[in-house]
Amino acid sequence: MSDHQTDKTAHQALVPDLLRRAGLRPTRQRLALGALLFGEGDRHVTAEQLHAEVAAQGEHVSLATVYNALHQFKKAGLVRELAIDGTKAYFDTNTSNHSHFLLESTGDLMDIPEDTVQVSGVPEPPKGMRITHVDVVVRLAKID
Repeated sequence: MSDHQTDKTAHQALVPDLLRRAGLRPTRQRLALGALLFGEGDRHVTAEQLHAEVAAQGEHVSLATVYNALHQFKKAGLVRELAIDGTKAYFDTNTSNHSHFLLESTGDLMDIPEDTVQVSGVPEPPKGMRITHVDVVVRLAKID
């Protein structure tokens, strides 16, 4: 077994404990999705991408179940949801406060290192509200 495969297997073995600590029961579907999401570093995925990945592994998980699990992971603080243009939701396993590059031609998201982007002039929130974070997405296009 290669070092990469050993590392991946070790990360996957941690998924049941990760789910339990987040207050989630480690069902077969959550384990399969969690292994893909948390098995190899930080990722940005859509529900459709994750559904295709889990299906490619021979797991039978409906798209609705993938959406439900991702929203449960979000509620438990395991992923962040990023809505792009109000039409596509990405789920980010890096839950720290950071910004993103969006490659418009492919829809790929990439992390911008934390504290690289400085946001100023954020208005005061309405009474009784607080700002939890500000999402910054910098759109990129290839130079012709």
